[in-house]
Amino acid sequence: MAIENGIVDVTPGLIAIGAGLAVGLAGLGSGLGEKDIGAAAVGAITEDPSLFGRAMIFTVLPETVVIFGLVIAIMCLFVL
Repeated sequence: MAIENGIVDVTPGLIAIGAGLAVGLAGLGSGLGEKDIGAAAVGAITEDPSLFGRAMIFTVLPETVVIFGLVIAIMCLFVL
């Protein structure tokens, strides 16, 4: 927070909050999505073990959302 001529600049703090929200909410959404997909994948694998590779791919897909959130947070912190 910088103070110039009696005016408080809160822009860096708001950028940091935005970056934190990008990573946090992306992680929360990914976790909620992966919970259901993981349970379904384990159920499918117990019935047919040949589905392991396909189930693993579907389990990993929601984790990419967290990477997108991290990229957005990095862009917020270093580009803005």
